[in-house]
Amino acid sequence: MSDQGWDVPFGQAGTQLLEGPRPLGERSLVTGGAGFIGSNLVHALVERGDAVRVFDDLSTGRLSNLGDLIGEIDVIDGDLRDADAVSGAITGIGAVFHLGAVPSVARSVADPRTSHEVNVTGTVNVLLAARDLGCERIVFASSSAVYGEQSSFPLHEGLVCRPISPYGVSKLAGERYMQAFHASYGMASVALRFFNVFGPRQNPAAEYAAVVPRFIERSLAGEPVTIFGDGEQARDFVFVGDVLRACLLAAEAPADAWGGAFNVAAGKRRTVNELAATIADIVGPGLPEPIYEDARAGDVRESHADVMEADRALGFVPEVDFEHGLRRTVAWLAEERDLGLL
Repeated sequence: MSDQGWDVPFGQAGTQLLEGPRPLGERSLVTGGAGFIGSNLVHALVERGDAVRVFDDLSTGRLSNLGDLIGEIDVIDGDLRDADAVSGAITGIGAVFHLGAVPSVARSVADPRTSHEVNVTGTVNVLLAARDLGCERIVFASSSAVYGEQSSFPLHEGLVCRPISPYGVSKLAGERYMQAFHASYGMASVALRFFNVFGPRQNPAAEYAAVVPRFIERSLAGEPVTIFGDGEQARDFVFVGDVLRACLLAAEAPADAWGGAFNVAAGKRRTVNELAATIADIVGPGLPEPIYEDARAGDVRESHADVMEADRALGFVPEVDFEHGLRRTVAWLAEERDLGLL
């Protein structure tokens, strides 16, 4: 793969960025820990010396994402809607990274009830268990979908949220519960509004796969990518290494950040057409032109972030270059294809 210029050492794109807060000295729980972001976070926590427990129903996550850590971590196959299972997972835990969710706008439009039950009721179950069992800190994975359609950009935390998808509503509800439990019970909770996260371990074969791995997989296969709408819709693509650093910083956030919600993004606007063109440049010449189809319900037109508040409150500054992160992601997906794992 190095002949194509894809093979970027992972440390250059993420691992060294995980240095920072000392290990918590307690057991950490990652809900959704077998998923894309969750499994990367589990690896980061183990690397820095934390004892880690994973809670995941494996509906979208994959144990193969944790394969090299089996035996070093606890893995619980459980459903966030099961309050008893959640309580069992949080017993003895000092910090929860709550990433478990039904993580798709399109899926929430097709099945809003399940999105609500997992993302909202499941989050309340996590908070109740954390409160009752003395868990000290919770980091909640929210989403840029809480903003919905806006007329002012870049998006900042002072804007009134106007989510247009059930997924966005569910994530905003989760944020509000984090704030309420901080106000009511003094819980040290921090919500992180992830924008379009990409990187290794993101599954292109999932039913509601994200755009970056889906485009890369199609390009590696020499097939045209499908763009919904005109492709001029803008997103803020952030590499997973930066997201992991934000999670670790949030777990050690000072008290004035508790109950808050902060953007986690690259802070740069890129269109879907630009994404497709950059991936085509990395993969190589001769790819067919994209196919354009009708825009999808629930998709916002514009989404890019101001990250100044995350810098102020958490010390988070994005550091991974967009093309550098894409090259690392292409390298990982190409290797997975070569091994027959995708």
